[in-house]
Amino acid sequence: MNSAPKKKLMPKSALLVRKYQKPIRAIFISFIVILCVTFVLHTPSQPRAHELGKLVQTSQKLDTRHLVLPATDKIQDVHYPVNDETKESAAMVTLARNRDLWSLAKSVRHVEDRFNRRYHYDWVFLNDEPFSEEFQRVMTALVSGTAKFGLIPKDHWNVPDWIDEKKAAAAREKMVEFQIPYADSVSYRNMCRYESGFFWRHPLLDSYSWYWRVEPDIELFCDINYDVFKFMRENKKKYGFILSISEYVETIPTLWNSVKEFMAKNPKHIHKNNLMNFISDDKGETYNLCHFWSNFEIASLDFWRSQAYRDFFDHLDKTGGFYYERWGDAPVHSIAAALMLDESELHFFDGIGYYHPAYFSCPVEEKIRLQNQCVCDPATDQTWMNGYFCTRKFFEARKLALPKEVEAR
Repeated sequence: MNSAPKKKLMPKSALLVRKYQKPIRAIFISFIVILCVTFVLHTPSQPRAHELGKLVQTSQKLDTRHLVLPATDKIQDVHYPVNDETKESAAMVTLARNRDLWSLAKSVRHVEDRFNRRYHYDWVFLNDEPFSEEFQRVMTALVSGTAKFGLIPKDHWNVPDWIDEKKAAAAREKMVEFQIPYADSVSYRNMCRYESGFFWRHPLLDSYSWYWRVEPDIELFCDINYDVFKFMRENKKKYGFILSISEYVETIPTLWNSVKEFMAKNPKHIHKNNLMNFISDDKGETYNLCHFWSNFEIASLDFWRSQAYRDFFDHLDKTGGFYYERWGDAPVHSIAAALMLDESELHFFDGIGYYHPAYFSCPVEEKIRLQNQCVCDPATDQTWMNGYFCTRKFFEARKLALPKEVEAR
C-alpha cells in the first residue's frame, strides 16, 4: 500500500513573494507608464544648437526651420529653404589638371561630407588636357552626384593670336622683378582669362543654371544643412562669396581705366542700384582693389551668359590686359557683379567655415559653430579683419550693421 506524498514546505521568502506579487507588479507598471508620459511631454519642439549637431551626423536632411541663422543672414534678411526632395539645376564646377588629383580629392571629400552627401548634385570637371583614367575613376567614386569630365577647347584656353607675344613677355619679366605671384606664368593667365569669360560656355554646363566653384586644397570646416542653390534662387541672389580681399595693384594697373571706358560706352548695362561703393571709395573715379575671392563662389550661370556680361568681358579681353598685365578673374567677376547687379543680389555666406591657401574663414558665433559642427578655431578667422580684407567694406557699402561679435573685436 502506497503512502500519501509528503507536502513540501515553501520557504518563508517564497511566501512573501507570493503575498506581495500583485502590489509589486502594479507599482512596476505604474512606474513604466509615468516614465513614458514624462518622456513624451518633455520632448522639446525645437532642438538646441548643440543638439542639432547630433542630428546631422547622418546624411539625412534637417528641418531647416529648426536651424539658427548666423547674425549676418538675419542682417541680410534671408531665409533658409525647406529641405525637400526637389533639386535645382546646379552643379559643382572644378578646373583642374591630372596632377591635382590628390589635392583635389581632399577638397571634393570636404564638400561631399559637409554638403553634397545630402543633396547629390552633379560635379563638372574641366581640363585643358584629357583627364586620365585614374582621375576619372577616383572622382567618380568620390562624388554622390554624376561626375562629368570635359575638355576645354583650345581657342578658349590658349593665348589669342592677336596678342603681341614680345609685349606680353616683357610685361612678365617686369613682374618677376617685383616678385608678383605667378609673374611669369602664361598658364595662370590662361586660367584667369578662361574663368573670366569662357568656363560658363562649356557644353557640359549648358543644362545648369547655378554653380559652386571648388578648387584643389580647399577645406570646409562646418556642415551646410540647407540647399545653397535653392537658397540663392529663393532669396533672389545671383552671386555669393565667403572671403573678400584686396588685389595686387601691380597686376591690374590699367584695369579700372578699361572699366570706366566700358561704363561710359554702355550705361545701359550698369544697374541703377549697384554696389559701386564696395569697389570704389570716390564714386568710381578709382578702384579700391576690393574683390570677392573667387576660388569660392556660388553664382548664377545666367548672369555670366547675359549680354551685359558678355559685352563687359569682350571689352576687357580686347585690351589684352589678361596678358600684358595679369588681370585675375576675381576682380573681373567682382567688378561686374558690383556694377551690373542690384546690390541685394549679392550675398555673403556665413556659418560655413572655409580655407584656401592662405586665408581662413571661421564663424564668429559659438552657437553657429556648435550647430554646424565646425572644426575651425575662431581665432584664425580673417573674414572681418581691417585693411587687406574687405568684408566690412561690403557691409558698409550695403548700409548693413555688423554682427555684435565683429564689433566687439
